[in-house]
Amino acid sequence: MTEAGQEGPHLPLVVVMGVSGSGKSTVGGLLAERLGVPYAEADDFHPPANIAKMSAGHPLDDEDRAPWLDAIAAWIVGRGDRGGVVSCSALRRRYRDRLRRDTPGLFFVHLHGSEELIATRLAVRMQHFMPAGLLHSQFEALEALEPDEAGAVVPIDGSPQQIAERALGALPH
Repeated sequence: MTEAGQEGPHLPLVVVMGVSGSGKSTVGGLLAERLGVPYAEADDFHPPANIAKMSAGHPLDDEDRAPWLDAIAAWIVGRGDRGGVVSCSALRRRYRDRLRRDTPGLFFVHLHGSEELIATRLAVRMQHFMPAGLLHSQFEALEALEPDEAGAVVPIDGSPQQIAERALGALPH
C-alpha cells in the first residue's frame, strides 16, 4: 500500500515461452532487466532426473514435467504483485494452464521462429543439456497461444535487444 492507502502498481508476471533455442533465456533476462523485476530460468527448476533424460536424447513426458511445472508455478505465485519474468518452454496449452492456475493474470510471450532458424542457432550453442535432435519433437508438441490466453507472439528475427523491445511493447499496459 502507498502512503495514501491505495495499492501501488502491479508489476507484470511474464512467461517467455518457445522451443529450445528460441532465445527464452536471453530475451527473458533482458525483459526482466527492462521491467526492473527478478528473472528465473526454468531449466533451474528441473530435477536431476529430467536433465539426465534430456541429456540422453529422450524427450520428457507429462509425468516428468509435472513437478517442474509446479515448481515454476510456485515461483510465479511467490512473486505476487512484485512482478517477475521466467523462461519456460510452455509448449502445450495444458502446461500454460498449470502455470497460470493460481495466477490468472500471467502473460505469455511466445518467441517464434522457423525450425530452420532455430536449428541453426542450436548448432552453435554450447553447454546446454538439450540436444538439437529434440528440436523437431518440440515443434511437433508446440500448441499456439489461443485467443483466450493472455499473451503475444513475438518474432525472433533481429538482435536480442530488438526482440526484448518487441516483447516489452507486447505487454499489457
